[in-house]
Amino acid sequence: MPDLIAFGEVMVRLAPPHFQRLEQARSLDVEIGGAEFNTAAGLARLGRSAAWVSRLPDNPLGKLVANRVREAGVSDRFVQYAPETRCGLYFLEFGAAPRPSSVLYDRRDSAMAGVGRGAFEWPTVFAGARWFHVTGITAALSTSSAEVVDEALRAAKAANVPVSMDLNYRAKLWTRDHASQVMGLLLPMCDVLIASEADAEHLFGITGRDFTDVAKKLVDKFGVATVVGTRREADLVWRNRFAAVGYSGGRTYESAWHDVEVVDRLGAGDALAAGLIHGLLDGDLKKGIDYGAAMGALKHTVPGDVPWLTKDEVEAAVRGQGLRIKR
Repeated sequence: MPDLIAFGEVMVRLAPPHFQRLEQARSLDVEIGGAEFNTAAGLARLGRSAAWVSRLPDNPLGKLVANRVREAGVSDRFVQYAPETRCGLYFLEFGAAPRPSSVLYDRRDSAMAGVGRGAFEWPTVFAGARWFHVTGITAALSTSSAEVVDEALRAAKAANVPVSMDLNYRAKLWTRDHASQVMGLLLPMCDVLIASEADAEHLFGITGRDFTDVAKKLVDKFGVATVVGTRREADLVWRNRFAAVGYSGGRTYESAWHDVEVVDRLGAGDALAAGLIHGLLDGDLKKGIDYGAAMGALKHTVPGDVPWLTKDEVEAAVRGQGLRIKR
């Protein structure tokens, strides 16, 4: 059975080339992307086994997604196909300072949004699994999808499978009050929370002097064992500094900073989650923080949402390897 089970939606991503606006577009580049799958793909690139649980339309777009999932080395054995449903889409405009990148969703009433309790045999899904990863995006899709996240979390706990939850608040998907209410019910069933300090304040009113202070309050409020966040300094859209930080058991762990030239920043947080889980599967949070920061930084350099990276590249970034051409 796979090391990682990931549950969530994958959409078809459509982006105009050459920094064009959607209004200008005559063609669109096709990729796929979904937070939980992106993380599963990152684990597969590190040599772990991963399976993705989801629901797709029984049409060519659903098959396109499934083909790309398998191409990334992630199992689709738990994916269900639903007739007469649609695939979620999102449109991406790449920005350049002072214009930020932007996303336009077209995912209402997608196959995944229509999922309901009892759709998946969770005890079978979790048999032999070592980790479960899900995000707040899946809970935001619909009332029924949030109920299935709750069902999955309860099944994971019953199977003694550790759980990581990336808060991943998306204001275009649900309101702050709704997100706060739903996530407040789900987070106590999680072991690891990935959350920004901004989201902790926005959703739960939690503030503090620094990351450690905020993380302690999240631990106290929800009972999670570990809180992990990203650090980002951005001079320009295409030039950032990126790092990771984590808190657990009264200690704070920090990665080195990575200078980043941004080709495509979507999926960077998911890549960080992959590196984090990789370390946690070895029982080493500091390793997870270091690998997560390296994977997140490297993902910025790769087009598309999926972290098409190698383990050697990640480990070289962890060691601080320079930029000399590899010959």
